[in-house]
Amino acid sequence: MRAEETETNDMMRRRLGIACVVALAAVCFAVPAAAAGPRETMRETIDQVLAVLNNSSLDDDQRRASIEKIAYARFDMYTMSRLVLARAWKRFSPEQREAYITEFKQYLANNYGGRINRYDQEEVEILGMREEPRGDVTIRTRIVGGEFENTLVDYRMRQKDDRWLVIDVVIEGISMVSNFRDQFKEVLNRGGPDHLLEKLREKNALGLVED
Repeated sequence: MRAEETETNDMMRRRLGIACVVALAAVCFAVPAAAAGPRETMRETIDQVLAVLNNSSLDDDQRRASIEKIAYARFDMYTMSRLVLARAWKRFSPEQREAYITEFKQYLANNYGGRINRYDQEEVEILGMREEPRGDVTIRTRIVGGEFENTLVDYRMRQKDDRWLVIDVVIEGISMVSNFRDQFKEVLNRGGPDHLLEKLREKNALGLVED
């Protein structure tokens, strides 16, 4: 890979990371509301998360712990994990799938929860809603203020048990699911499911954040 391509990829990875601090956090603090539609759920969520992020009585560890706890309830982790693996999902045994989902959740938390201290008074504006196949909807938002002002963030949501849950986050056209799929595909091609699980466990044990 040429040097300029590496530099561009590194810059995009950092941009994706800091944007995800706001993007992921903004769906983590919603109060489950069965009757609320996806747009209403997102609006309530954004208001709540910004209040938490601006709470000076909380330190970064407390914010991260709260985000992790509630995010696991607000994301459809099973669907997201399966979408990341795509066709490779069939290569995993039931036991491997269960282990993979556990490790992927922690990997996701390490990647984006570790950047919570980079939040810089950003706001989030809802721009609109778009219907998608399979009954999904995409909530379009824009970050206002901070280093990545005007960054566009789309949340793809799917209804499950009368609740709207996030199954993907797309930042400036870059899908989180697709981004992880590309990473994991290379690992799977080298050693299969056990190799991917081994690598995820290693990174999670170190609390590694991909910068």
